[in-house]
Amino acid sequence: MLPTGVSSIVESKIDREGSFFASGGGGRGMGLQEDALDYHRADPPGKIAISTTKPTNTQRDLSLAYSPGVAAPCRRIAENDDDAYTYTAKGNLVGVISNGSAVLGLGNIGAQASKPVMEGKGVLFKRFADIDVFDVELDIADPEVFAESVAAMEPTFGGINIEDIKAPECFEIERRLRAEMDIPVFHDDQHGTAIISGAALLNAAEIADKPLSELEVVFSGAGASAIASAKFYASLGVRTDNILMCDSSGIITEERAAAGDVNEYKATFARDVPEGGLADAMEGADAFVGLSVPDIVSPEMVRSMADDPIVFAMANPDPEIDYGAAKAAREDTVIMATGRSDYPNQVNNVLGFPFIFRGALDVRATEINEDMKVAAASALADLAREDVPDEVVKAYGDEPLRFGPEYIIPKPVDSRVLFEVAPAVARAAVESGSARKTVDLEAYRERLEARLGKSREMMRIVLNKAKSDPKRVALAEGDDEKMIRAAYQLVESGIAEPVLIGDRDTIQGTIAGLGFDFDPEVVDPDAGGHEAYANRLYELRKRKGVTESEAEDLVSTDPNYLGSVMVECGDADALLTGLTHHYPSALRPPLEVIGTSPDAEYVSGVYMLAFKNRVVFCADTTVNQAPDEDVLAEVARHTADLARRFNVDPRVAMLSYSNFGSVDTEGTRKVSRAADRLREDPSVSFPVDGEMQADTAVVEDILTGSYEFAALDDPANVLVFPNLEAGNIGYKLLQRLGGADAIGPMLVGMDKPVHVLQRGDEVKDIVNLAGVAVTEAQGRETTRELDDFR
Repeated sequence: MLPTGVSSIVESKIDREGSFFASGGGGRGMGLQEDALDYHRADPPGKIAISTTKPTNTQRDLSLAYSPGVAAPCRRIAENDDDAYTYTAKGNLVGVISNGSAVLGLGNIGAQASKPVMEGKGVLFKRFADIDVFDVELDIADPEVFAESVAAMEPTFGGINIEDIKAPECFEIERRLRAEMDIPVFHDDQHGTAIISGAALLNAAEIADKPLSELEVVFSGAGASAIASAKFYASLGVRTDNILMCDSSGIITEERAAAGDVNEYKATFARDVPEGGLADAMEGADAFVGLSVPDIVSPEMVRSMADDPIVFAMANPDPEIDYGAAKAAREDTVIMATGRSDYPNQVNNVLGFPFIFRGALDVRATEINEDMKVAAASALADLAREDVPDEVVKAYGDEPLRFGPEYIIPKPVDSRVLFEVAPAVARAAVESGSARKTVDLEAYRERLEARLGKSREMMRIVLNKAKSDPKRVALAEGDDEKMIRAAYQLVESGIAEPVLIGDRDTIQGTIAGLGFDFDPEVVDPDAGGHEAYANRLYELRKRKGVTESEAEDLVSTDPNYLGSVMVECGDADALLTGLTHHYPSALRPPLEVIGTSPDAEYVSGVYMLAFKNRVVFCADTTVNQAPDEDVLAEVARHTADLARRFNVDPRVAMLSYSNFGSVDTEGTRKVSRAADRLREDPSVSFPVDGEMQADTAVVEDILTGSYEFAALDDPANVLVFPNLEAGNIGYKLLQRLGGADAIGPMLVGMDKPVHVLQRGDEVKDIVNLAGVAVTEAQGRETTRELDDFR
């Protein structure tokens, strides 16, 4: 056990990247170290590389990229410095700069040895916020010379992240750079920890029912991150005179400050209290914030704190007090956070810096000011109160993640952080006057979502259409938790008006357990009162073997039949089912009750696959096992209509293993006849060709270079497979090996919007398909109105 108090010299920094590579690995063993060495030395060495963003395939491309073409943007920038943001990568480029004097639990290892950490920082910037990074390691110890060197790089970067520089020099370096540079400067060691732990503090105080202005907060540690955190807590509402800070000599008092025992940065938090140690400071405190060394806090110290204490033990790899020991120290609620990923509530700086810089860069902010930092913390705190996506829950072992003592800050892998924190920071920059451009925040969120993948961009088009005129969507498995969570999101986002079909008591109990504040419409099959639906089902199926009593039984026991009849009767506009059923059994009731549309004899399943820069629609992937040319032609028409709902102009390829007659079999002739039929149909308004091989369909050089007669001028975006086996195999290979995001299966050809989920789909899949169903219902309503007008 160390003496009471903490040395700022040995203060341990938050493990922002979730790793600890100190000698000995902090008790994690040699295996991790060897794995890390293998990871870094694998060819090519390191973790980052430069890639081009424009074509460089031809002589003309090169002449535009360099000489002589490059002279044109150079002249424009010489005339107007701001044009550097238009013609260069500056606006999305951050410099991660260090001298290696205080590296990640390793200490002063020097500039060269710090390079793996700086490269790692670049990986996180790119991975989480799509920001490019040059890491710059400067072998400069003198803070004045270091600051001058970094300031001279302003023409290169849109922002500066200084990193792993020891205190107190880091304070002076940041102060000088902020004063001299007209771009954002951020010292993550200080402000990253402050912002993320500040978000946790906002929620912890809410759960403990303690106003921030009344919190008594004790800090263990008085280094860069501790001082910055204490200042930031004051910005959030904690009173400065309610903060006690301890260093290796104990509580920082006014008497010690007057005697010159502490530096000017520590003196800011000198209190007019008696001298004492950490144990004295913690007695009666509401919150403990540890940014120091392991095992310095005992269970007795935690027991001495006020009711429902907040304990942020953030030393890494081992906290100031073990998580289990702190929780067991008291019978009331200990709201605890650490710097470790294997405990709840990890304070991880990756939740902050990528998204803060994203927002700052996108409005060309001149700085990252206090308002922007408070906005980031508030956005994180608010996000932790929202329903957590399934993909995040799965990443953390399927353990429930719901707002409460065990979940007060979002997880680093939560993709929503980008489009919650960055807009909040951008808005604060504009409102505080540090922005040089403004953004439409709603449109900005959509651009941010597009950075996470083409699928999000495409779905945003559909969801925005859905929000313009929400429709009633029946959810056949309405008492399933995922369906309830999806219904909540549909209501909150204004996408649809969900109707949950299921046991009312189960649904209401689940809503209460989830803590949702909404009262959805519920149709309980067991509750009775569905005679009209039973009568309608009997009318539809009485010559198909269904008796009157069987119809009554079906609507009272099978939500799929009840939901199908509701849609058929017009009491709901669309139906979603299949989450807990096999696909064929889920599809059968809507096929029997709703049937195909007047212009269709078949239904088919379509997946939209979104790659980085393109999307393709694959059909049929779920329904028709051995289609003939009539089915293939119909599938192509309906899939083309679906593509248009995503604002995609369809270009249809009828796929085979033959290229335009190169192989003559009944199978290839079938595909060719389907293509001919479509081309000869005057009602078909999209280009179509085939039979053709898959690579011919999607590779421009093959399509236009070898087959100049082809009806397609550009690669196809609608791929119609010759049979179900090929379609199912094809889309799954494209998804898994091609790295595509898959949306679907979307059912086309039905008389009214029906979509059958895959078993095990996530909440986001339900929400997406509900959005597709709403836009389909909107389109059908518009068509009916036009028909009535005619």
